[in-house]
Amino acid sequence: MDPRRACWESSSEDVTRPLLPVHEDRPAGRSCCSALSSVLANRYLAVASGPAACALICALGDLGGHPAARNMLGVLAWVFLWWITDAVPLAVASMAPLFLFPAFGISSSDAVAKAYMDDVISLVLGSFILALAIEHYSIHRRLALNITSLFCGDPVKPHLLLLGICGTTVFISMWIHNTPCTVMMIQVATGILQRFPRDQLEGGADARELQRFSKALVLGITYASTIGGMATLTGTGANIILVGMWSTYFPEQRPITFSSWMSFGLPMALILFVALWATLCLMYCTKNTGRVLSAYLDRSHLRRELSLMGPMAFAEKMVLAVFGALIVLWMTRSLTDDIPGWAVLFDGKVGDGTVTILMTTLLFIIPSGKSDGEKLMDWGKCRKLQWHIILLLGAGFAIADGFKSSGLTDILSSGLGFLKGAPALAIAPAVCLFSGLITEFTSDDATATLVLPLLAELGKSIGVHPLLLMVPGTVGSQLSYLLPTATPGNVVGFGTGYITIKDMVLTGIPMKLAGIAALTILLPTLGSLVFGMDSAAVAL
Repeated sequence: MDPRRACWESSSEDVTRPLLPVHEDRPAGRSCCSALSSVLANRYLAVASGPAACALICALGDLGGHPAARNMLGVLAWVFLWWITDAVPLAVASMAPLFLFPAFGISSSDAVAKAYMDDVISLVLGSFILALAIEHYSIHRRLALNITSLFCGDPVKPHLLLLGICGTTVFISMWIHNTPCTVMMIQVATGILQRFPRDQLEGGADARELQRFSKALVLGITYASTIGGMATLTGTGANIILVGMWSTYFPEQRPITFSSWMSFGLPMALILFVALWATLCLMYCTKNTGRVLSAYLDRSHLRRELSLMGPMAFAEKMVLAVFGALIVLWMTRSLTDDIPGWAVLFDGKVGDGTVTILMTTLLFIIPSGKSDGEKLMDWGKCRKLQWHIILLLGAGFAIADGFKSSGLTDILSSGLGFLKGAPALAIAPAVCLFSGLITEFTSDDATATLVLPLLAELGKSIGVHPLLLMVPGTVGSQLSYLLPTATPGNVVGFGTGYITIKDMVLTGIPMKLAGIAALTILLPTLGSLVFGMDSAAVAL
């Protein structure tokens, strides 16, 4: 009798429970398979890939007698393999430079730790807390319903409806990170799509019209959130990484501020938004779409949902007031050379992160008006803070510092000398395309972290202003339209079940081409004016 079974069943035999678990003998082959399954399930191979690549580079690499540069290359391979393979959580992989840089002699522990909290990180942290406040009080939903009901039409006009929903998504994504914006707006879209008889989408002309419009709505929100994030520094991490690396590599040059980036990013985003709207209308809307939608959707439905939310409470109004004041402070901190902005009152010692944290602090001071002692925000409401993104940004800045302190930038600069003399305006679209291809397989932020240090050195090597290459690299990393793996927002849209990879590719290709074309036109014209790229590259 099996001893384990005897412990559970009554028997006439005198069977006692063993003090230790009894294991039956297992075939050797099954044990090996179990061990292999355990290794794969725990991602031990992925975990080992980082240290193995680092050890291989450090043992075999020869960078002209520069051990610190060689070690930096090995550490870079370690961190990026952990990012790409998800060997450990993203936040944990992003903290790896905190122990790898000092251990390999790249920089001191104090120096690398400072990269994880500077003015740019403060800007992101404060923006995330403000976004949580907007989400907590459902301000985003009220805004979406107001604008959508305005554009819905009576009878339904699908072109205007797409314009309203996608436009709302772009606006919200300008101030909130792309992923939470996509999640918020997909909820609004789901409320609309649930009115359609999804179980009847298999046949009939009307069913096909509903299916096409459902795809257009989900694709529109997914891509509009990416487009909106391009317009401002707070919209996406890639823009923040550009600002941080620019100040790290070229601290003596004019910094990229919130207002200066928005002067370039907003026109770029508007062009892409028009391209997205035109693409969706041409590919997914026909003359019969409005007639079919009118049977399931009308303006009164949206207004009814809005009325159920009731009038705006005091807390919502105060959050909007803080949000509006912060936008004004962002836009007016630094204006032009002739009109310096309010930062001159503080001798230029304040940054965008300074006012962001200041205004965010007010949320923890202003009462909500709901009960005695309750404030607009408390730390319990901040449990959903996206620390993994904050740590990823810090890792990107630490890597940029490591490139400089280890001497790897000088080696890369000498190795890229053969490109000297190549026309910069021809290289910029190629850089955008190159970055746009990489970003389809890894996140926007990881792509920017990977390519921007290389592009900074490339700019110095070929004798052009580095922003002529770094800006295309940043924009290209955000043209993530083809695959679900390109960005978490794509995963959110793909997870609804309304779209397929084929839909994303067919819609994403013209969007990616439109982004490259818009960049090629705007960068040497508007970009040169905004970023001061007409200055001589040798001055850098």
